[in-house]
Amino acid sequence: MFEANLSLTIWIPVIGGLLILIAGDKWSRQLALLFSVATFVISIPLWTQFDSGTAAMQFVEKRPWVDTFNIYYHLGVDGFSMPLIVLTTFMTVIVVISAWEVIKKRPAQYMAAFLIMEGIMVGVFSALDAVLFYIFWEAMLIPMFLIIGIWGGPNRVYATIKFFLYTFLGSVLMLVALIYLYLKTGDTAAARSFSILDFHKLPLTLTEQIYIFLAFLLAFAVKVPMWPVHTWLPDAHVEAPTGGSVILAAIMLKIGGYGFLRFSLPITPDASRELDWLIILLSLVAVVYIGLVALVQKDMKKLIAYSSIAHMGFVTLGLFIAFAIFSNPEIAGQSARFKTAALGIEGAMVQMISHGFISGAMFLCVGVLYDRLHTREISAYGGVANVMPKFAMFMVLFAMANAGLPGTSGFVGEFMVIISSFSANIWYAFLAATTLVIGAAYTLWMVRRVLYGEVANDNVATLKDIGTREYFMLALLAIAVLLVGVWPAPITEVLHSSVNNLLQHIAVPKY
Repeated sequence: MFEANLSLTIWIPVIGGLLILIAGDKWSRQLALLFSVATFVISIPLWTQFDSGTAAMQFVEKRPWVDTFNIYYHLGVDGFSMPLIVLTTFMTVIVVISAWEVIKKRPAQYMAAFLIMEGIMVGVFSALDAVLFYIFWEAMLIPMFLIIGIWGGPNRVYATIKFFLYTFLGSVLMLVALIYLYLKTGDTAAARSFSILDFHKLPLTLTEQIYIFLAFLLAFAVKVPMWPVHTWLPDAHVEAPTGGSVILAAIMLKIGGYGFLRFSLPITPDASRELDWLIILLSLVAVVYIGLVALVQKDMKKLIAYSSIAHMGFVTLGLFIAFAIFSNPEIAGQSARFKTAALGIEGAMVQMISHGFISGAMFLCVGVLYDRLHTREISAYGGVANVMPKFAMFMVLFAMANAGLPGTSGFVGEFMVIISSFSANIWYAFLAATTLVIGAAYTLWMVRRVLYGEVANDNVATLKDIGTREYFMLALLAIAVLLVGVWPAPITEVLHSSVNNLLQHIAVPKY
């Protein structure tokens, strides 16, 4: 087996996208599938050759880039970033397959945009230089902006501008924070560094940490997105083509959670401790309130978009519940606190991976129906299972996973976070657990109205069941959802060392 190589995982899809633009529409689909599958295959050794016994960065590449400011082309992965890279390469293959017969308008540009975005997102997860990270972070906006703006719905211009403004403005303060951290690493230009790992070691005062934490929070909260900066997401999802919604929900939202793990928690641990109540509050608002908002949606895409915000609330809750656990005197011994806090962070990571599969699958199911009837309104359907039994089988499975049914991936991460929350505060756990009820309500309500009962109208009666291409892509996601649901160990095992290293960094307050 060939050696894992991060640069190949980043640049092969980017080069593939550029070649597709040159080749034109005729071979765009075949080339996109070739390059996306090749990238996924190249990413597999990142997992198979990963050493889960160490928290150190692996597959590291470091080359000088801008000597004047000590900026490096510096790549590496740990237990937090590696699973997200593999998720990215896997979901890109699914998106290419999903668009094979659907995208008639400028297919070359469409496929190229997704491949280039894939390489950029892998770059975000693997960058260890702050400047490199920021360039990848901002570059993500361009292909997604084009995907929504060119292939989106009738209100795509409004959705793209809102998406761009929210995410770009949120990132400006992050840039200021990164420059400040660079200046703190040394007294002279020669001594300073943009290395993210060097940022982790900086002895910052509590006041400095709080300002930096708030700067990071705005950038990452918009990406997650957290309440109340979530309003761009439903609009973006509704207007985006199916592939855009899949990548937006499955990968781009996870970059916000990853930012908290890579920047906020290790660089500003004391500020994170001081402001953990804020993140926990916003997370619980997302879980409960946004879940209730999803309950009244009439558009399937909007319902799933609000569902994504609620489920991502579990991610931020799991990441920041550790501080409440460490400060709980009722937990006997530091070892018990470490174990319980680790359960919450690992649960947050499992939730990110699981939500990538489930949300992607749910948007693909909506896309299958939209391709046939060109409407996402729940009221336009009814009795679909009578004419599309194979499709109904998959949609029910993904809906059950979205509701957190045991045996599916949707249950594992949420259960881990809820159990961890019990050790912090029983009310945190109670409010978090309401998602199992609210989530089941809005998901089953949608499934009941769309799939079951008598055939609602003549349009539904003419529907044809999924073909081989659609069956294949949904089957791949179904296998992933069930596999993680019954055997999450391959994910949790690669997390242990990285999680324990992070907890040792944040467990003891310095101020």
